[in-house]
Amino acid sequence: MKEIFLGRILPLFLLLQCGELKAQGVTGTVINEFSGRTLSGVSIKISGTGMENFTDVNGVFVLSEDLSEGEYILTFSKNGFFDKYYPVKIFSEFIDLGIIALRPDLPEMQQQLAVISLEEHELVEEDGSSANISGLLQASRDVFLNAAAYDFSPTFFRPRGYDSEYSKVYINGVEMNKFFTGRPLWSNWGGLNDVQRNQEFTYGTAVSESSFGSPAGTTNIIMRASQYPNGGKFSYAAANRSYTGRVMGSYHSGLLPSGWAYSLSLSTRFGREGYVEGSSYDASSLFTSVEKKVNDAHSINFSAIYTPVSVGKSSPVSEEVAALKGQKYNSYWGWDKGEIRNSRIREVQEPLLMLNHTWSINDDLKINSNVAYQFGKIGNSRIDYGGSRVYYDAGGEEILIGGGSNPDPAYYQNLPSYHLRNTYAPDYRSAFLAEQDFRKNGQLKWNDLYLANQTSLMAGGNAIYALYEDRNDDRQISGNSSFRYQWNPQVVLSGGVAYRQLSSENFASVLDLFGAVNFLDVDSFSSGSEAQNDLQNPNRLVTENDKFKYNYFLDAKNGNGFIQAEFNLKRLEFYMAAQGSGTSFQRRGIFQNGNFPNNSLGESELLNFGNYGAKSGLTYKMTGRHYFTANLAHFTRPPGLRNSFSNVRQNNDAVIGLKNENVFTADAGYNIRTPFLTGRLTGFYGEFRDITEVSFFYADGITGSARDVSNAFVQEILTGIGKKHVGIEFGFEVPLNSTLKLRSAGTFGDYTFHKNPEVYLTSDDFPEVRQMGRSSLKNYHLSGGPQQALQAGFEYRDPAYWWISASANFFSKAFIDVAPLTRTRNFYTDVDGLPLVGYDEKVASQLLRQEEFPNYMLINMVGGKSWRLKNRFVGVFGSLNNILDTVYKTGGYEQSRNVNYSLLKADMEREQPLFGSKYWFGTGTTYYAHVYYRF
Repeated sequence: MKEIFLGRILPLFLLLQCGELKAQGVTGTVINEFSGRTLSGVSIKISGTGMENFTDVNGVFVLSEDLSEGEYILTFSKNGFFDKYYPVKIFSEFIDLGIIALRPDLPEMQQQLAVISLEEHELVEEDGSSANISGLLQASRDVFLNAAAYDFSPTFFRPRGYDSEYSKVYINGVEMNKFFTGRPLWSNWGGLNDVQRNQEFTYGTAVSESSFGSPAGTTNIIMRASQYPNGGKFSYAAANRSYTGRVMGSYHSGLLPSGWAYSLSLSTRFGREGYVEGSSYDASSLFTSVEKKVNDAHSINFSAIYTPVSVGKSSPVSEEVAALKGQKYNSYWGWDKGEIRNSRIREVQEPLLMLNHTWSINDDLKINSNVAYQFGKIGNSRIDYGGSRVYYDAGGEEILIGGGSNPDPAYYQNLPSYHLRNTYAPDYRSAFLAEQDFRKNGQLKWNDLYLANQTSLMAGGNAIYALYEDRNDDRQISGNSSFRYQWNPQVVLSGGVAYRQLSSENFASVLDLFGAVNFLDVDSFSSGSEAQNDLQNPNRLVTENDKFKYNYFLDAKNGNGFIQAEFNLKRLEFYMAAQGSGTSFQRRGIFQNGNFPNNSLGESELLNFGNYGAKSGLTYKMTGRHYFTANLAHFTRPPGLRNSFSNVRQNNDAVIGLKNENVFTADAGYNIRTPFLTGRLTGFYGEFRDITEVSFFYADGITGSARDVSNAFVQEILTGIGKKHVGIEFGFEVPLNSTLKLRSAGTFGDYTFHKNPEVYLTSDDFPEVRQMGRSSLKNYHLSGGPQQALQAGFEYRDPAYWWISASANFFSKAFIDVAPLTRTRNFYTDVDGLPLVGYDEKVASQLLRQEEFPNYMLINMVGGKSWRLKNRFVGVFGSLNNILDTVYKTGGYEQSRNVNYSLLKADMEREQPLFGSKYWFGTGTTYYAHVYYRF
């Protein structure tokens, strides 16, 4: 009670008593209530003016603007601390508030530690479509976003259903989204939790100081040495989800009297095997930053980030495989020399160097300029089983012989269902033997790969099997400059310009030949000149570390700018913003592919895109406790680089009819802040048009102009995709007393295709482009996590600094990713365009019905305790997720193997389809434990 009285009640009382003092401005010093250390970067906002200032490196703030006489509320806020509100009356003299103490929000900080750590395995996946967690954590005082970040995220839940390519992430103002996918790759700065505390997060398209904004939100991570208070921290964590252990340490000098500041953070995360079998984890992280405050106007900061990570992937599984081996099964690994070895390793090594300049021209105008250089590699390994040997017949004609069987233990020909495929004469004996072998020996047999290569070597041949990785070696330079200008107490102008340029070399590289000497760089599924991956070097023998299969560069450039105006009146705040950009893509082929000799070597056409955008929004304050918000945005964006070329590994062909994406979003909400209820209710709408997607798969039953080719490995190109997102979201918190709160949050969304896209196929097995017409996707649900979620929970915070919370989370309306090609005319017509014999519309409707995953509920608990030892702290934190060990599906997809009615019907009538849908399952009961020492 004494601390509460001195830190909160007494200052308020004194201010109210001195409210009649005449002042021109306000000053004071902000400190950490626990440690007594000054806090830099604390935001001080003045109600009704739109003015915002920040404490300097000594925790001091000065509000000396020409304020009109009257009553104001000062709001002090900083990430990781509770907000504090001070009422003041402004007249003609200066007010010194003295010391203002902010109390650390320790549970929030610990939850950030836990959630980011637990989700990192998903964050390094190639898709990463649901990863936008860290930004949501910075808005954790919003009850819904707190639930979405912590309790909903393990289900691959996406707020409003928006993919992470519709979010923007910046570090010190420099954009981190990748050109290739449009998404941020969080592993580029993973493991640096302690130095990512200073974040500016904007949900949706509301006002952002970093950029124009994006529908899924904008995050700017401030990683400047002067922004960290003096001190250090050491921590250890143990978990059973992605990694099993993590060691982390950091130290910050604070701003020294010399004007210098430095910061250092190191961590390592490791795990022989995570929750999923064979999913290894090995990562290290380094961050260093040095800043020099030249004078009161100029500051220069240099930062370096290096976070190499190597993660063993997990495979999707069919219902048959899950029934035989369980939901933790992973077909990508096996035992090699007594050690677990995963064939699908994802490695990310992309150091980032950054230079930042801050220029405070005066109290009203600030300019930030930044330049960054990122380089390194991303590699994804897999096994090639197409090794061949060149022979010549008596006439000197070249013949390719060789190639091994697919080594994946869950390959359909290795499963019991394969031996039961003949409905009239099933081979039960072989099916039984296959089942017993799969149950007992259902992992990758590394020894068989060595044996096959040794046998081929003894016969004078080359490697049959090779481990290789698909590589992206990127070099990117980025630069930007932004400003913020307080025009007058009611108007703030901000804006900026930015430029990025990427050169990305893409190739396959040999990693391991399993005891062989060479691997023949040809396509074993083709013959003659078409088999050559590089006609300039025919029948080339490659060895470890050589580039083979394909090699090309992707060049991308983007320049953009935005301007924004914010208006702050007594009851109304509103803003307007506009942006413009130009983007170009080009492919440069290094190999001359035998299937595309005239269209694979050299430069492609230059793809240019011009884009624009506008947004606006308002906040209307009925009272200080009730207010309404609304936001509107419309903009265009270029297609992702990976969806701009139809077969980028083999040729220069751009997607036919490629367009800019067209985006419109809107939201409106009611917010309440009272002593007995805090929260909001928001409705949202999002419409996305002219989206392009490129997919790759092997298909049976293709019709088209070439009747002799009905089975092929194809590139499926969808253009003109339309998506619609509609729903409501809410989060409310009820404090029963000073220590106990009840919470409820949820969303009810409906995310669907609202337009039928055009589909065409390309392949190296047929020369023509096959136009498949429209795919009837309209009204099918979008995949990607549950569309409806509901939470009920509580949180107890004891005055002795221990706390515990628990929640029950219910999820529904999650759907499988449907196969577009089976929804085209190819499904029901023959090569002449006539209906297939025996086609039944009712049966077809059942075959094409979208699978909805069963509803499920997850129970989570989290708690912690901290101790103050003079000016040092010790803390522990622990969490349990999915306490009831619920089995649930987080995602899945229909296989596109059987693409016509007859084939799909025959397969689905089997007890176990050969090409049934594949799924990812959520983790069962998992834990996370964390202990730290802060000094």
